[in-house]
Amino acid sequence: MHELIAYTIFGLVTAAIYSIAASGLVVTYTTSGVFNLAHGAFGMFAAFSYWQLRFGWGWPTWLALPLVVFVLAPLFGCGLERLLMRKLTDATEATKLAVTIGVMLTLVGAALWIWDPQVSRPFPAFYAGNKVDIAGVFVTWDQLITLALGVLCAVGLRLLLYRTRIGLDMRAVVDNRSLVLLNGGRPDRAAMTSWVVGSMLAALAGVLIAPYLQLAVIPLTLLVVNAYAAAVIGKLRSLPMTFAGALVIGLAQSYAVGYLPTSTVPWLQSFPITIPIIVLFLALLVLPHQRLRGHSARRSQESFPVPTYRMFVIGAGTLLVVAALLAVVLPTQPLFSMSTGLGLGIIGLSLVPLLGYGGQISLCQMTFAGVGALTFAHAARDGNVLGLIAAFAVAAICGAITALPAIRLRGLYLALSTAAVASFCDLWLFGLPSITVFGYRVPLFESGSVATARLNLGGLNVGDDRVYFVVLTVVFALMGLGVVALRRSRYGRMLLAMRESPAACATLGLRLTTVKLSVFALSAGMAGVGGALLAGLSGQTAATQFSFFASLPLLLLMMAGGAGMVSGALFGAVTLGLFSTFSHLSSLFNRGSQLLPGLVGLGLGEQPNGVAADIGRGLAKLSRRGAPAAPAEPSEPGPADHAGNTATIAWEWSGMDQPLTDHERNLLDERLGIGAGR
Repeated sequence: MHELIAYTIFGLVTAAIYSIAASGLVVTYTTSGVFNLAHGAFGMFAAFSYWQLRFGWGWPTWLALPLVVFVLAPLFGCGLERLLMRKLTDATEATKLAVTIGVMLTLVGAALWIWDPQVSRPFPAFYAGNKVDIAGVFVTWDQLITLALGVLCAVGLRLLLYRTRIGLDMRAVVDNRSLVLLNGGRPDRAAMTSWVVGSMLAALAGVLIAPYLQLAVIPLTLLVVNAYAAAVIGKLRSLPMTFAGALVIGLAQSYAVGYLPTSTVPWLQSFPITIPIIVLFLALLVLPHQRLRGHSARRSQESFPVPTYRMFVIGAGTLLVVAALLAVVLPTQPLFSMSTGLGLGIIGLSLVPLLGYGGQISLCQMTFAGVGALTFAHAARDGNVLGLIAAFAVAAICGAITALPAIRLRGLYLALSTAAVASFCDLWLFGLPSITVFGYRVPLFESGSVATARLNLGGLNVGDDRVYFVVLTVVFALMGLGVVALRRSRYGRMLLAMRESPAACATLGLRLTTVKLSVFALSAGMAGVGGALLAGLSGQTAATQFSFFASLPLLLLMMAGGAGMVSGALFGAVTLGLFSTFSHLSSLFNRGSQLLPGLVGLGLGEQPNGVAADIGRGLAKLSRRGAPAAPAEPSEPGPADHAGNTATIAWEWSGMDQPLTDHERNLLDERLGIGAGR
């Protein structure tokens, strides 16, 4: 009984911390529509700031804690809402998530710059050593303080939202921002208040959990993943359900630590820490189906130009020539960095059909890349080309299995489900030496890493880093050609139609489930090939090489380049290679390079199409100067005719290749409710 009480108290303490963090997520999401992936990162930054004030400079707790929670956090929340989040009102879900990822990476880079990760920083709990006896169980003062703060936050949020005018505005702005304005409310002030409150709760949660996780950047940043589950149980709206979800997660995790046979069953040793991830995935599965939507006017900000084979051949030829020259002149370390960037660029190409064309957000591409690398390492120890086929097939199967339970989700919920899969693999699956599938033992990371051969191309000396750099460039160009062909095919038009108007596609007989499943499998297979080639560069596949956190800079830079274009993946590859090269020049460049991916992502709110689109338009203008007038090439529709052309795309895919007449298009738009004026 004493053990049960002890585990229950510890579970309640954990639940209190999760509820504080999750309630901050819910408050900001319900008022702004932005799910703040940087929530945990600011909690981490606040914990480091509190340590600096309290233990680094010796300030008293009564001064350091209020300064962090009531001064630093509100200033951060105000600046974040005013400078970034206010501009994202009409942005797509992917752009909103990418901007918050940029904030996360910026905070992580700033923390690594200010506080050297190689220095140990003990973080004792409040009033360490003081405890009281409750029913024969000793409870520390910091546990009692945490429980009290959890209850206080719940009561305070209830009073704020239901007993104050600003709370009324915060709840009303979710339903109709314009109506709040017409009734004398101030939506901007309500949104800023919500970000202030959310930042304060994130800071408090970071300070409270730091003694249990130790003062480390990445674990504290990913604290928010555990809070996702509680927020999703509350459907990102209900604070009482959010607190109830946190209670279930905290108690389940504590009881698992206490009663699972982790000491006798090796594969259960790391399982308790995955319980919040499992709860998150299960909560996503029981969410009600989202209604299919028609065309949204805000998506007209994005453009997806139809690539031509002529322009691609010119670009690919230029890339190969530049790569051959760089292979000759670059020193060893910069050459290795650029090769790493190209390997990541191949993985980034896998996001073009999925995110760029299909509009499906995935945060676990590096996980699929790890599956492909592991498959290649075990199946092709001599680097046989058939190993790449195996890597593609196994990663594609894993992608389909990942997508199948969450295939009915889209947007934010789909992104969270893929984040749950990636975190589950990082925390548990990739830590296992082997697994058993249908009675067969499948080796994983038996010694922490697996030796991986480079691709064997007969007489070609791929062991030479310069040759392998050119090989990676050729593979990137070939896979880019496949992506271009896919974009120009009927399947590519089908993906764009699904992205723009699922309602129109479903009405015209398009099987959305089949399309989503196929594009997830294709994307995962491409990522698996990229992972195999990237692992061959270093000669090993490590368990920590393909983490969830590694997926974020790749996704961010790829979107900054242009999610719907091959050149966007190339931009991400070159940028990552340059960052890695600069980081080896000096410690100053090393710390600065950790900030740059986040800073690049902060500009996505201004240019959702990415910089590659601007560069492409500029080159097109230069090529047209002095040239005779030519008929304009077909391009994506503008806002006025987007809905009609979306229906035409879906109509063509369904087997009716004859174009619609104006009367037929107008009639179809009217019946589907997707007319440009609606």
